[in-house]
Amino acid sequence: MSRLKMIDVAPGIVWVEAPEADLRIQCGCPADSVKHLMRQSLVAPAEIDGVNYEAGPNAVLLSDVPLQGGGFANLAEFPILQMLYRQGMIIPGHPCNTGQRPLLLGGREQLHSQLEYIHRGNYGLVSEEEIMATGIPADQAREMMAIKLKFAFGKIAEPTDLLETLEIGHSATEIRGGVTILRMKRNHFRFMLGDECVEIDLNLSLGERYASPYAMEFHDVERDAFAVLHSGEGDGWDINRPSMSSVLMHHGRLYLIDAGPNLETILNSLGIGINEIEGVFQTHAHDDHFAGLTTLMQADHRIKFLAAPLVRASVTRKLSALLRIDEDDFVHYFDPIDLIMDEWNDVAGLEASPTYSPHPVETTIFKFRAEGPNGYRTYAHLADIASFQVLDDMAASPIPGLPEDLTARTRESYLEPANLKKLDIGGGLIHGMAADFDNDHSDKIVLAHIARQLTLDEEEIGSGATFGTVDVLIPGKEAFLQRFMDTFLSTNFPDVPHEELLTLIDNPVETIPPGATLIERGTVNEDIYLVLAGNVKMDDSETGTTNVLSAGAFIGETSGLHRLPSAETFRAASYVRALRLKANQYIDFVNTNGLFEEIVQLEEMREFLLRTRLFGEALSYPTLNMVAKSMTPLDLGKRPNLAELAEDFLYLVETGMLIRLNDNAEAELLNVGDFFGEESALMGEPRQFTLHAKEDVQVYAVPSASFMDIPVVRWKLFESWNKRLQERVGNA
Repeated sequence: MSRLKMIDVAPGIVWVEAPEADLRIQCGCPADSVKHLMRQSLVAPAEIDGVNYEAGPNAVLLSDVPLQGGGFANLAEFPILQMLYRQGMIIPGHPCNTGQRPLLLGGREQLHSQLEYIHRGNYGLVSEEEIMATGIPADQAREMMAIKLKFAFGKIAEPTDLLETLEIGHSATEIRGGVTILRMKRNHFRFMLGDECVEIDLNLSLGERYASPYAMEFHDVERDAFAVLHSGEGDGWDINRPSMSSVLMHHGRLYLIDAGPNLETILNSLGIGINEIEGVFQTHAHDDHFAGLTTLMQADHRIKFLAAPLVRASVTRKLSALLRIDEDDFVHYFDPIDLIMDEWNDVAGLEASPTYSPHPVETTIFKFRAEGPNGYRTYAHLADIASFQVLDDMAASPIPGLPEDLTARTRESYLEPANLKKLDIGGGLIHGMAADFDNDHSDKIVLAHIARQLTLDEEEIGSGATFGTVDVLIPGKEAFLQRFMDTFLSTNFPDVPHEELLTLIDNPVETIPPGATLIERGTVNEDIYLVLAGNVKMDDSETGTTNVLSAGAFIGETSGLHRLPSAETFRAASYVRALRLKANQYIDFVNTNGLFEEIVQLEEMREFLLRTRLFGEALSYPTLNMVAKSMTPLDLGKRPNLAELAEDFLYLVETGMLIRLNDNAEAELLNVGDFFGEESALMGEPRQFTLHAKEDVQVYAVPSASFMDIPVVRWKLFESWNKRLQERVGNA
């Protein structure tokens, strides 16, 4: 019988077990990693000495890099919570509370980052001073800190009080019971026990993403004047459903309430492209409401981050710890809009009011309203609330500073009637109870934040909501798509008179189902499509490039204009709404308005950008055109060193091949579409690597000013820089 057991769980997640050493290591912990373990029964119900609990890992090996495939690589919050509470490692008197603590393994930088992230995940802001810095008066800050201390059993503990850590270097290190670990290279590890060994690789391949633990069907969603699209009713342990969340639809604009794990998969199943998101209303910073922020950072514009300053500060500190960035960098990825608590804040005609809610981290519930023909209609979103029994127990606590009217004023805010109310009924110390809302006078109550079926008693109070269903508060299928068409065409052709654009707008809008082919490679397409909603997948079999195009993209423009076979295949990745134009009509439009030469000049560079990993995904055509216009071609020829190139540019390889050296050792081959120079163009650092062109090389020089405000490009550059820096320092 093997002494070491290894199981490939999911991309970027591997299980290594040594039974004789009582060691069960979860290697890699992206979002929802515990749910992947549950699906393979590596986390499962168990019983010992008559006590029911949940078996699972007792150690976590961190990825050497914080980001992979556009997502967080290290989110240990829920794996640690599973060990502490569901396994019982911290519960007094529990048979699994043997004094052994959860063990975090990893490189020095990642361990430091995770400890700070877990600390912020447990407590949020950790002092009255931090709370007051968000504009909260001193007396309220004192009350909030008292509530936080009550949830924390009277003490803000350091992460090392709850966890053990073990730094992994490039020499063999013993973990426990004779099991040793050796880092062979970045994210490649060897585990050894006696004469047995297993090797694992936590790297994602190029273009690979961390997987969702559940599959979701595609939905064709109509957009009303004011409606709530239900995008999640589960919790952080539900293996079948996304965590509690909603999508607000208001006169064509889409807003998220929280950004939980697997957000890219969720949005695609709903037929929503990332660039269609106007903003996210954030309730708090726990991972099951927070982990999808990286998805929103992959848009081509800064998505509005709408929250009370208290919540924004908590989220910013946690995100900064995870990414190892300055808190000031938050504004490079999001457009923060601070909301005043307990007031109606106008957000482009939609009104939002956040109200403080007792929780271990800074949390607000949200009320939304919009005015229709019959007056205001309201939606209340109550995520991660506390039960009235917990609040009563708090009020009786000896901890000084707790307000005497805590239960009364919280009850009043929770029970304020709404036309539609979604609430957390997860129970326990930090979640709500359905019974508290037995006398709630809201028109409709949706019960969420659970990983089980509703009980009969709960069904008398409210109901569940199936993923993808919509509650319409103000009907009115206005000409949203018509407005999108007008906006996209006006942006693409700013000098064309509006009456000329109408010749295109008058064409039919089609709904294209997932998987349907719009244009097949090698065919001369008779139609050109302007994507209005949803995602289209572009596959180039010759180069192996796959990209996703969303709202604002033209599909088939190049081949349609030149009447040549398409070089790519385009398929609907979700339900897609698209304006269908006849190629001949589009050619007439281009020629009539004198656009052909300009389009031809841009298309070569735009097509090149679409085939690169850096610019080929999620960028709208206006954004691509802006970057293309800024690019300058450079012929570098064949030279041994490129150190003299200007440092305020990013360089994209157009032809030829470069070799990147790390301390005179070959570290990376840069081929067509690859890039270099991000350390100076993005980070403001001196060039860190030596580059050799061993054959004739042509590049495009892209000034930093043209991409610094594109979150998805900054994000990919930052991810690449982290990986290259990791190679350079030789330690995570």
